[in-house]
Amino acid sequence: MQGVQKTVRRRRHEGRTDYKARFFLLKSGKPRVVFRKTNRFLQAQVVISEIAKDRVIVNVSTKDLIKFGWPEKLSGSLKSLPAAYLMGYLLAKRTEIKSGVLDIGLLSHVPKSRIYAFVKGMKDAGFEIPVNEEVLPDDEMINRKTETAKLINQLKEKLK
Repeated sequence: MQGVQKTVRRRRHEGRTDYKARFFLLKSGKPRVVFRKTNRFLQAQVVISEIAKDRVIVNVSTKDLIKFGWPEKLSGSLKSLPAAYLMGYLLAKRTEIKSGVLDIGLLSHVPKSRIYAFVKGMKDAGFEIPVNEEVLPDDEMINRKTETAKLINQLKEKLK
């Protein structure tokens, strides 16, 4: 007779959900700031968890930056550090909720990466999110190119 096998949840089997991490995030009772990467864009949402479902409060994508003046010739760089920073800034300005917990799903924690550039943008816009300051990228990393530095300042002025 075969040994007893544990049934794996469908979304875990598909590689979409880490239920252990999700449980701890839900247990905190705070809104979640969900960060996801696609092949062409970055996406972020502020999500409130209710009894049996999640409710999205605000949804922002780097695709939205084009509406605020991101140049078409730089549309291939919508997954860059400056784009992630501005997406975080935009999300924090659009939401009425001013604190939450970061949910990166199954993405890897890489210090000074796009994830943390996004968090830095949120913190600069006044959103409270617990994070170690050492993992956030420096301003010179985000403003490495003069063209993107000017662009960040222009878009920040539009969003105020």
